[in-house]
Amino acid sequence: MNLQAKSTIRELRFWRIVIGLGIASVLIFAAMYAIQPLLPILTKQFNVSVSTASLAMSVNTIGLIFGLVILGFYSDRMGRSVFVKISVLVTALLFIPMFMTNSFTIILVLRFIQGFAMAGVLAAALAYINEEINERVVSVATALYISFNGTGGMLGRFVTGYLAERWSWELSLQLLTVIGVAVFIFLLVVLPKSIHFEPSVESIKKDMEGFGIHLKNPALLIVFGLGIVLQLSFTGMWTFLPFHLTDSPFSMTLDEVSYIYFAYAFGIIGAPLAGSIASKVGMTPIRFIGVILLAVGCLLTIPTTLPLIIIGYCVICLGFFSAHSLTAASVSKEATHHKGSASSLYLVSYYIGMAAGSTLVTPLWQFAGWTGLAMFSAVVPVVYVLLIRLRRRVLSKAQ
Repeated sequence: MNLQAKSTIRELRFWRIVIGLGIASVLIFAAMYAIQPLLPILTKQFNVSVSTASLAMSVNTIGLIFGLVILGFYSDRMGRSVFVKISVLVTALLFIPMFMTNSFTIILVLRFIQGFAMAGVLAAALAYINEEINERVVSVATALYISFNGTGGMLGRFVTGYLAERWSWELSLQLLTVIGVAVFIFLLVVLPKSIHFEPSVESIKKDMEGFGIHLKNPALLIVFGLGIVLQLSFTGMWTFLPFHLTDSPFSMTLDEVSYIYFAYAFGIIGAPLAGSIASKVGMTPIRFIGVILLAVGCLLTIPTTLPLIIIGYCVICLGFFSAHSLTAASVSKEATHHKGSASSLYLVSYYIGMAAGSTLVTPLWQFAGWTGLAMFSAVVPVVYVLLIRLRRRVLSKAQ
């Protein structure tokens, strides 16, 4: 066991870890969401339906879910930084065959593989932070890392949407490839090796048993379900925004639509702010306020008034990231042991919600239009949280 002290905020190593992992996550989340604003273009170029085009997001998420479980196991045994570096490089290089192919089926296959590769960063990053950063400032490092996550999602959507309209969608993926290789080189120089990593000696079967224990915990199942519901609403609203605004009566171009992705800034600010307030007044009421803000934001987008839609998306991001960050934080509170596997299961549920929001709500969009999608996205998380509260009251009275 290494006796060297863990890094504090005053040490250069702390910032090398946080900035290295943060930049890696920017690339990963940019790559994850880069395809989302391109969906209207892909439907026309490859002559596929909206539901088929949206699979480019869903299969990526499914690959990510498999990767989180499998690479998470190997990360516990082989180390953290190596998975982060390889994940970034493979994610970037997989864009090359995507912009060279004439087959949308091949793009779907590549997006699945890319999702699996992306999981290398997500499966290792939080564990890496907890192992290498001093306990007193680990929350600071985690908050900074999550802020980088949101920045990546925002920039990925904006850059690809802007470049696709001004030049071509292929150019946007080429740029991401170049940036990804540059990030890989940056990580080779900046990201330090693990000092406090201790390889797991338990069998993978034992780890799987830990997953099974969490799936029998009602409190954790409720948290996982909330992760699914929050992401379902959030992703559904973003997935179909380009279709909504490029159609009449707005008839906007993709580069114009891409500016709305800067609404993510409210989420980047909202997550640490919600955490700070929750530490003083409690997690549950602030999380509920986040859910209400998400619902209100969805409803604000229903009128065909562009300023209201922009305000609505700012409120959506503020509410979603506040609720999501507090829900993720509650996992370690509800899990009495195997906290790492509990966090992995929350990430899996979170991305299941993303896959559902990308594809499963497509029939709703096709038959009920934007109004139906926005109302559904507003109602589902609120109803879910109210049912949780009702359940707690019933159990409280029974006791």
